[in-house]
Amino acid sequence: MANYHKPEARTIQELKDIANKLRIHSITATNASKSGHPTSCSSMAEALSVLFFHVMRYKLSRPRDSSSDRFVLSKGHAAPILYAAWAEAGLFPVSDLQNLRKIDSDLEGHPTPRLNFVDVGTGSLGQGLSVACGMAYVGKYFDKASYRVYCLIGDGESAEGSIWEALHFASYYKLDNLCVILDVNRLGQSEPTSLQHNMDVYWKRLDAFGCNAIVVDGHNVEELCKAFHEASITKAKPTAVIAKTYKGKNFPTIEDQENWHGKPLGDKSEEVIQHLKSLIKNTGPLQVAPQKPLKEDAPIVDIEGVKLSSPPSYKIGENVATRFAYGTALAKIASNNSRVIALDGDTKNSTYSDRLKKAFPERYIECFIAEQNLVGVAIGATCRNRTIAFVSTFATFFTRAFDQIRMGAISETNVNFVGSHCGVSIGEDGPSQMGLEDIALFRSIPGSTVFYPSDAVSTERAVELAANTKGICFIRTSRPNTPVLYKNDEVLQIGKAKILKKSGSDKVLIIGAGVTLHEAITAANELAKVSIDVRVLDPFTVKPLDSETIIVNAKECGGRILTVEDHYPQGGLGEAVLSAVAEEKNIIVKKLAVSEVPRSGPPAVLLEKYGISSKNIVNAVQQLII
Repeated sequence: MANYHKPEARTIQELKDIANKLRIHSITATNASKSGHPTSCSSMAEALSVLFFHVMRYKLSRPRDSSSDRFVLSKGHAAPILYAAWAEAGLFPVSDLQNLRKIDSDLEGHPTPRLNFVDVGTGSLGQGLSVACGMAYVGKYFDKASYRVYCLIGDGESAEGSIWEALHFASYYKLDNLCVILDVNRLGQSEPTSLQHNMDVYWKRLDAFGCNAIVVDGHNVEELCKAFHEASITKAKPTAVIAKTYKGKNFPTIEDQENWHGKPLGDKSEEVIQHLKSLIKNTGPLQVAPQKPLKEDAPIVDIEGVKLSSPPSYKIGENVATRFAYGTALAKIASNNSRVIALDGDTKNSTYSDRLKKAFPERYIECFIAEQNLVGVAIGATCRNRTIAFVSTFATFFTRAFDQIRMGAISETNVNFVGSHCGVSIGEDGPSQMGLEDIALFRSIPGSTVFYPSDAVSTERAVELAANTKGICFIRTSRPNTPVLYKNDEVLQIGKAKILKKSGSDKVLIIGAGVTLHEAITAANELAKVSIDVRVLDPFTVKPLDSETIIVNAKECGGRILTVEDHYPQGGLGEAVLSAVAEEKNIIVKKLAVSEVPRSGPPAVLLEKYGISSKNIVNAVQQLII
């Protein structure tokens, strides 16, 4: 192979020795914690030895340096050997490995970014490769830097469809800075994997998905060195190193045996450790240098203080869909910061994320109809604060990526999700397209912020605020055109509600959002004709909810609250309000929501049929004040 220099015999032996040291650390750490996966660690020991002590370029002084290579351990249950590799490299004392899984230790059972050498949380299998794709995309197309991305996945998790979504993405975008290592150790948790050691099938599948597929003996250090070198010089496609390995490699009587998944070795430890020590030839200090020279060519990035390039410019009463205003705002903040990017799942002409694509085509990532990968790529793209990512699709389609979103919170990610086409108000497309669970989904995510803007002005401000808010943000946008409610200079804040209609004799506080806020205003005007005054509140954010404003205004309205939402009752706006007033005396809450699976029809007909139209609101108010 061109430019390939076989490592010296001394280097080869030392890499073998390091692999066995990593195995020993994995055994002692899992024994100390009385739990963990030492056999799963053992199968990948040579791969980690070669990567961390021969191939990868990184800084021990700053593991998440912008220019350093990235490593994603998708099979997160093998965390002990990842920790061991960093300890052997010198990042922290080897003795700390004995704190694995202890309550006061960040060396958790599966990796999380509490550790300064971990970019994302892993362990919910099948997700790491999508994240690695996002990192590699940013490295190749945005940073245009030299760093490479390595992702190690287990053969068991390769049954997950999200793995193949990610491989398709990597091939389509020619991510030649991405190297996938498939640890084919034959055994799953409860039985052998479906393909076991059928390496020909693995090669054919990965080759068919557009990878430079290389089958190696995963315990042969020299073969691994050669494969990683080939990956480094391969152009226009990702490389997949398919490593044939054995679970519990070098563990006498345990290697390649079933029923050892997720178990410390216990009484067998001493025998196995003594055998591993007998395989180590060089017992002194490391001769290979764990830190390889890296090219510090990742640009300095500033993602703070993002602003709209120009304020909203609408007229009160003008009809504008909030989804359209989202696209407008996205293009505005992108023009003010070169690191604002958009990702979509082939719905860009409906979500209006295409407004950014038209303005800055190089900053738009089409992920096609593969929402799990769409979310994973976005999480990877935001790692190490390289981008401000806005991910859009129909609100209902985020439900299929709930696990990725959940893991995004564990990964301390800052990704902004925008779900359009929410509720029955989308009309004739029917229930499969209606987001009716999305607020519940995003409210349940730890640390999330849930925006539900009701007009174009508040939507633009929601986009601006989300771009500057830590954690996961969700912006719910609607399909129908709705009147502009706010002046262009209106100040909107996270967790601060707005009172849109008020009098001194209000009998009910009506809380709506999106299309139902407009129905509430219409209902209030109808009720005024029969001398029934009501107050109308726009929450702007459902999480955090402005509990103080709701409670104060509810008490001024006789303790009566009516919530109305284009969402199922469970987990939506109504339940958020109920939680806010749960400990308050003399406040009652009546909820209007979509209480059954809806059907197709014109939007106005559906709002009426499912009990959330202005007429339904009028009837509910009259029932409340009887």
